[in-house]
Amino acid sequence: MNTSDKKATDPIDKLIFEDKLRAKQVFIDKDVDVLIVLFNNGNVLKLTLSDFPKLKKASKKKLENWKLIGGGIGVRWEDLDEDLSIKGFIKSAVLKNTLHNLRGSDEKVFS
Repeated sequence: MNTSDKKATDPIDKLIFEDKLRAKQVFIDKDVDVLIVLFNNGNVLKLTLSDFPKLKKASKKKLENWKLIGGGIGVRWEDLDEDLSIKGFIKSAVLKNTLHNLRGSDEKVFS
């Protein structure tokens, strides 16, 4: 069986590997505890920086020293020895969004 013909069963994997969703840019503001990921399809994901322990503890200078890896399927902070995937970002955002919705909050993590 040729595994290259297999289709993703996980909807997030489908977005990444079949639909080619990639991070295009990352914006971080430590003062307001925000990490924003801009995707190649124009969508934006807003996350809380403090949800990522290594990033929360890092200096602004170290946070600014990031690069896209895997063609945009992940982000690397060399100074922090930290790699985060867009799959992880999406899962974190979906969980947080679901919890907010269940609590009745209007705050959204997707724009």
